Amino acid sequence: MSALIAVRLNDADGDEVPLLGRFSYDSADPYAVRAQFFAGQTVLPYWCFDRQMLAEGLQRPVGEGDVTFRPQRTAGGEEIRVGLRDSAGGQGVVLLVNARAVKGFLEETYAVTAPGSETFDADGFLEDLLAR
Repeated sequence: MSALIAVRLNDADGDEVPLLGRFSYDSADPYAVRAQFFAGQTVLPYWCFDRQMLAEGLQRPVGEGDVTFRPQRTAGGEEIRVGLRDSAGGQGVVLLVNARAVKGFLEETYAVTAPGSETFDADGFLEDLLAR
């Protein structure tokens, strides 16, 4: 399942660049939400977020390092501020995402896999990994 959500990128100069985000969820990887961002015809790198951390980020600041989430109120309403930094320690970016759209997407994921009912087949994962 996936949802297209409008996103705004805050650049280094303080300007906002409109993006489109495709947030997707697959019950085969129940802890993860994948987000692919688009600027016009340009496809930007995708990110993998922890589903529970994304949900908590709607209520309070969470995360450290490469990914952080925190709620934010603006003139446009409630948003979630997503901080992204590459693992090489480069300069990060800030995305602003409509909180209502994220909540709606998460509710759809909970209909597929309820919070707390996620399972992970570690043996199967290792078997697949070692078979490569």
